[in-house]
Amino acid sequence: MILNEENALQVAQYLLQIKAIKLSPNDPFTWASGIKSPIYCDNRVTLSYPQIRTAIRQGYSECILDYFGKPDVIAGVATGGIAQGALVAEELGLPFIYIRSETKAHGMGNQIEGYYEEGQKVVVIEDLISTGGSSLKAIAALREVKLDVQGLIAIFTYGFDLAHSNFANAECPYITLTNYDIMLKSALKNNLISTDELKSLEAWSKDPKKWKK
Repeated sequence: MILNEENALQVAQYLLQIKAIKLSPNDPFTWASGIKSPIYCDNRVTLSYPQIRTAIRQGYSECILDYFGKPDVIAGVATGGIAQGALVAEELGLPFIYIRSETKAHGMGNQIEGYYEEGQKVVVIEDLISTGGSSLKAIAALREVKLDVQGLIAIFTYGFDLAHSNFANAECPYITLTNYDIMLKSALKNNLISTDELKSLEAWSKDPKKWKK
């Protein structure tokens, strides 16, 4: 879900402007899974633009306070959520931890890095949600050490039904600053796609595996 459509449109415009989101329905990208995709999203690009980085940091922070209230700790999901999470923790004056994709094979063998205490309320920061798999793996790691996960917030989601069901099954609410449908509205409004391309892009989001350019 998103909390404010006007703000979501602005974030989508930023992502398109700096090409953090690239649309190419006629010459699709290939994901690691083999799925053909008319969109490529790399929200790490936002970190290179101070004005946009600030707007996103503030957007994260406002949504956290409005929806979850102030937590005890901010947790970033490796790797895309680490820098964003640290910025949000700084904005809110909160401790920061991050979750590795796997337990470290040497040293202390940590999966969660940073100081935390059992029972603390945590909001998790991601940069992107596709199916939600990596995010929910991180949330499971936090719950395993008895941290109280309030929910997750990300910059962007493709809006796949699978992600909705995965988060619902995990009983973890999530918010995004913008989403695929809002991004398409912004792209059409700014003449970045045609109406025919819009139909193709909408079809992809409904069934990526069966989509054809």
